[in-house]
Amino acid sequence: MAASSIMTPLGIAALKSREGVRLKAYLDSVGVPTIGYGHIKGVALGQRITQAQADAFFLDDLASHALPILSSIKVPVADHERDALISIAFNIGVSGFRGSTFLKRLNAGDRRGCAEAIMMWRKPPEIVSRRTAERDQFLTPYSKAAPKARSVDARPVSVPLSTLTPMDMPPVSGPVFAPAPRNPGAPAPMPPLPPAIVQPARPSWSDRLVSWLSRPWFG
Repeated sequence: MAASSIMTPLGIAALKSREGVRLKAYLDSVGVPTIGYGHIKGVALGQRITQAQADAFFLDDLASHALPILSSIKVPVADHERDALISIAFNIGVSGFRGSTFLKRLNAGDRRGCAEAIMMWRKPPEIVSRRTAERDQFLTPYSKAAPKARSVDARPVSVPLSTLTPMDMPPVSGPVFAPAPRNPGAPAPMPPLPPAIVQPARPSWSDRLVSWLSRPWFG
Protein backbone atom coordinates (compact mmCIF):
# COMPACT_ATOMS: atom_id res chain seq x y z
CA MET A 1 0.00 0.00 0.00
CA ALA A 2 1.49 3.33 -1.05
CA ALA A 3 1.98 5.99 1.61
CA SER A 4 -0.01 8.49 -0.48
CA SER A 5 -3.08 6.22 -0.25
CA ILE A 6 -2.79 6.07 3.55
CA MET A 7 -2.10 9.69 4.53
CA THR A 8 -1.93 13.01 2.74
CA PRO A 9 1.52 14.62 2.23
CA LEU A 10 0.56 17.16 4.91
CA GLY A 11 -0.39 14.37 7.31
CA ILE A 12 2.91 12.58 6.67
CA ALA A 13 4.83 15.81 7.28
CA ALA A 14 3.01 16.32 10.59
CA LEU A 15 3.61 12.74 11.70
CA LYS A 16 7.31 12.86 10.83
CA SER A 17 7.68 16.15 12.70
CA ARG A 18 5.98 14.64 15.76
CA GLU A 19 8.13 11.53 15.76
CA GLY A 20 11.40 13.26 14.95
CA VAL A 21 14.24 11.33 13.36
CA ARG A 22 17.32 9.88 15.04
CA LEU A 23 19.86 7.98 12.99
CA LYS A 24 21.47 6.28 15.97
CA ALA A 25 19.55 3.77 18.09
CA TYR A 26 18.35 4.94 21.52
CA LEU A 27 16.03 3.79 24.31
CA ASP A 28 12.56 5.31 24.15
CA SER A 29 10.56 6.42 27.19
CA VAL A 30 9.72 2.82 28.11
CA GLY A 31 13.17 1.40 27.45
CA VAL A 32 12.66 -0.02 23.94
CA PRO A 33 15.56 0.31 21.44
CA THR A 34 14.34 2.73 18.77
CA ILE A 35 15.74 4.35 15.64
CA GLY A 36 14.61 6.57 12.76
CA TYR A 37 11.03 7.80 13.10
CA GLY A 38 10.10 5.62 16.06
CA HIS A 39 11.06 2.33 14.39
CA ILE A 40 11.56 -0.56 16.86
CA LYS A 41 11.53 -3.80 14.84
CA GLY A 42 14.94 -5.52 15.00
CA VAL A 43 16.69 -2.47 16.45
CA ALA A 44 19.78 -2.89 18.65
CA LEU A 45 21.61 -0.24 20.67
CA GLY A 46 24.64 1.05 18.80
CA GLN A 47 22.92 0.65 15.44
CA ARG A 48 23.24 3.49 12.93
CA ILE A 49 21.27 4.11 9.76
CA THR A 50 21.11 6.64 6.94
CA GLN A 51 18.30 9.11 6.31
CA ALA A 52 17.20 6.97 3.35
CA GLN A 53 16.95 3.93 5.64
CA ALA A 54 14.98 5.97 8.19
CA ASP A 55 12.51 6.97 5.46
CA ALA A 56 12.20 3.34 4.32
CA PHE A 57 11.55 2.15 7.90
CA PHE A 58 8.92 4.88 8.27
CA LEU A 59 7.06 3.75 5.15
CA ASP A 60 7.18 0.12 6.29
CA ASP A 61 5.82 1.03 9.72
CA LEU A 62 3.12 3.22 8.18
CA ALA A 63 2.03 0.41 5.85
CA SER A 64 1.95 -2.14 8.68
CA HIS A 65 -0.27 0.16 10.76
CA ALA A 66 -2.57 1.12 7.91
CA LEU A 67 -4.72 -1.96 7.33
CA PRO A 68 -5.69 -2.69 10.97
CA ILE A 69 -6.25 1.01 11.65
CA LEU A 70 -8.35 1.80 8.61
CA SER A 71 -10.33 -1.43 8.90
CA SER A 72 -11.26 -0.45 12.47
CA ILE A 73 -12.84 2.83 11.36
CA LYS A 74 -16.46 2.12 10.41
CA VAL A 75 -17.55 5.61 9.39
CA PRO A 76 -16.42 7.91 6.57
CA VAL A 77 -13.60 10.23 7.64
CA ALA A 78 -12.12 13.32 6.01
CA ASP A 79 -8.42 13.56 5.17
CA HIS A 80 -7.57 15.63 8.25
CA GLU A 81 -9.45 13.21 10.52
CA ARG A 82 -7.79 10.13 9.05
CA ASP A 83 -4.32 11.71 9.23
CA ALA A 84 -4.85 12.60 12.89
CA LEU A 85 -6.10 9.12 13.80
CA ILE A 86 -3.16 7.40 12.08
CA SER A 87 -0.76 9.77 13.82
CA ILE A 88 -2.26 8.79 17.19
CA ALA A 89 -2.13 5.08 16.35
CA PHE A 90 1.49 5.42 15.29
CA ASN A 91 2.19 6.58 18.84
CA ILE A 92 -0.08 4.38 20.97
CA GLY A 93 0.06 1.23 18.83
CA VAL A 94 -2.57 -0.70 16.92
CA SER A 95 -3.91 -2.54 19.96
CA GLY A 96 -4.27 0.70 21.91
CA PHE A 97 -6.05 2.30 18.96
CA ARG A 98 -8.50 -0.59 18.51
CA GLY A 99 -9.46 -0.61 22.19
CA SER A 100 -9.67 3.16 22.59
CA THR A 101 -12.70 5.11 23.72
CA PHE A 102 -12.18 7.67 20.99
CA LEU A 103 -12.51 4.99 18.29
CA LYS A 104 -15.72 3.68 19.86
CA ARG A 105 -17.17 7.20 19.94
CA LEU A 106 -16.09 7.90 16.38
CA ASN A 107 -17.75 4.73 15.09
CA ALA A 108 -20.89 5.70 17.00
CA GLY A 109 -20.96 8.99 15.10
CA ASP A 110 -19.89 11.15 18.05
CA ARG A 111 -17.04 13.19 16.59
CA ARG A 112 -16.98 15.76 19.39
CA GLY A 113 -16.85 12.98 21.95
CA CYS A 114 -14.09 11.33 19.92
CA ALA A 115 -12.02 14.51 20.04
CA GLU A 116 -12.48 14.76 23.80
CA ALA A 117 -11.48 11.12 24.29
CA ILE A 118 -8.29 11.60 22.28
CA MET A 119 -7.03 13.64 25.23
CA MET A 120 -7.37 10.61 27.54
CA TRP A 121 -4.05 9.45 26.06
CA ARG A 122 -1.90 11.98 27.90
CA LYS A 123 0.88 9.95 29.48
CA PRO A 124 3.74 10.63 29.81
CA PRO A 125 3.18 14.35 30.44
CA GLU A 126 5.46 15.43 27.59
CA ILE A 127 3.05 13.82 25.09
CA VAL A 128 0.24 16.27 25.91
CA SER A 129 1.31 18.93 23.39
CA ARG A 130 1.45 16.31 20.63
CA ARG A 131 -1.92 14.86 21.59
CA THR A 132 -3.47 18.33 21.66
CA ALA A 133 -2.14 18.99 18.16
CA GLU A 134 -3.58 15.67 16.97
CA ARG A 135 -6.95 16.51 18.48
CA ASP A 136 -6.90 19.93 16.78
CA GLN A 137 -5.92 18.26 13.50
CA PHE A 138 -8.87 15.89 13.84
CA LEU A 139 -11.25 18.82 14.38
CA THR A 140 -9.86 21.24 11.77
CA PRO A 141 -10.19 20.76 7.99
CA TYR A 142 -7.03 21.52 6.05
CA SER A 143 -8.93 24.20 4.15
CA LYS A 144 -9.02 26.17 7.40
CA ALA A 145 -5.58 25.48 8.86
CA ALA A 146 -2.60 23.18 8.48
CA PRO A 147 -1.79 21.01 11.51
CA LYS A 148 0.97 21.66 13.99
CA ALA A 149 3.41 19.01 15.12
CA ARG A 150 2.75 20.14 18.71
CA SER A 151 0.26 22.61 20.07
CA VAL A 152 3.04 24.81 21.49
CA ASP A 153 4.69 25.26 18.08
CA ALA A 154 4.62 28.77 16.63
CA ARG A 155 3.83 27.58 13.11
CA PRO A 156 2.06 24.67 11.43
CA VAL A 157 3.97 22.08 9.48
CA SER A 158 4.57 22.46 5.76
CA VAL A 159 4.99 19.89 3.03
CA PRO A 160 8.53 19.62 1.59
CA LEU A 161 8.70 20.74 -2.03
CA SER A 162 10.24 17.40 -2.99
CA THR A 163 6.93 15.68 -2.22
CA LEU A 164 4.98 18.09 -4.43
CA THR A 165 7.19 18.44 -7.49
CA PRO A 166 6.53 15.00 -9.01
CA MET A 167 2.75 15.51 -8.80
CA ASP A 168 2.41 19.21 -9.54
CA MET A 169 5.27 19.82 -11.97
CA PRO A 170 5.76 16.93 -14.39
CA PRO A 171 9.17 16.92 -16.11
CA VAL A 172 9.37 18.79 -19.40
CA SER A 173 10.49 16.51 -22.20
CA GLY A 174 11.40 19.22 -24.69
CA PRO A 175 12.41 22.88 -24.92
CA VAL A 176 10.06 25.43 -23.45
CA PHE A 177 9.23 28.35 -25.72
CA ALA A 178 8.37 31.57 -23.90
CA PRO A 179 5.96 33.76 -25.91
CA ALA A 180 7.44 37.07 -27.00
CA PRO A 181 5.57 40.21 -25.94
CA ARG A 182 3.33 41.63 -28.67
CA ASN A 183 0.96 44.50 -29.27
CA PRO A 184 -2.59 43.81 -28.08
CA GLY A 185 -3.94 44.44 -31.60
CA ALA A 186 -1.42 42.25 -33.40
CA PRO A 187 -2.40 38.74 -34.49
CA ALA A 188 -1.30 35.92 -32.24
CA PRO A 189 2.01 34.39 -33.33
CA MET A 190 2.01 30.92 -34.79
CA PRO A 191 3.23 28.23 -32.39
CA PRO A 192 6.69 26.85 -33.16
CA LEU A 193 6.65 24.10 -35.73
CA PRO A 194 7.73 20.62 -34.65
CA PRO A 195 11.02 19.37 -36.04
CA ALA A 196 10.73 18.08 -39.58
CA ILE A 197 10.52 14.34 -39.87
CA VAL A 198 13.28 13.19 -42.22
CA GLN A 199 12.24 10.21 -44.29
CA PRO A 200 15.00 7.91 -45.53
CA ALA A 201 15.57 8.31 -49.27
CA ARG A 202 14.30 5.47 -51.42
CA PRO A 203 16.99 3.78 -53.56
CA SER A 204 16.88 4.59 -57.24
CA TRP A 205 16.19 1.93 -59.88
CA SER A 206 19.84 1.91 -60.86
CA ASP A 207 20.89 1.29 -57.26
CA ARG A 208 18.42 -1.58 -57.03
CA LEU A 209 19.74 -3.10 -60.24
CA VAL A 210 23.34 -2.94 -59.05
CA SER A 211 22.28 -4.56 -55.75
CA TRP A 212 20.40 -7.30 -57.62
CA LEU A 213 23.30 -8.06 -59.99
CA SER A 214 25.78 -8.20 -57.12
CA ARG A 215 24.00 -11.16 -55.52
CA PRO A 216 25.89 -14.53 -55.50
CA TRP A 217 23.96 -16.16 -58.33
CA PHE A 218 25.22 -13.52 -60.73
CA GLY A 219 28.86 -14.06 -59.71
